[in-house]
This record gives sequence, C-alpha cells and structure tokens, in this order.
Amino acid sequence: MDRYVCTVCGYIYDPKEGDMDSGIAPGTSFEDIPDDWLCPLCGVPKSDFEKES
Repeated sequence: MDRYVCTVCGYIYDPKEGDMDSGIAPGTSFEDIPDDWLCPLCGVPKSDFEKES
C-alpha cells in the first residue's frame, strides 16, 4: 500500500500505522479513508495529500 504526504506540513499517512487518533485502523489504505478525514497535524483535507514518490 502506498504512503501519502501532506503537501502543507509533510505529515506522512502510512497505511501500516493508520491514524488511530482519528479512528483509522492500521491496514487502511489511503483510498479507503473517509473523504472528510483531515491531516492530524495541520487540519487540511485529504485532497491536499499526494502519493509519496
């Protein structure tokens, strides 16, 4: 599964870790995160993330 990077603050969403503080379980792909999820560090929407190259 691909990792995604916040283009604003650099937070990396790693599907192996998920985002437990937001209720996203480990093993959840970025595509399966709800569209209203926000970056846990800076609060921007999911649309401000890009696939890590």
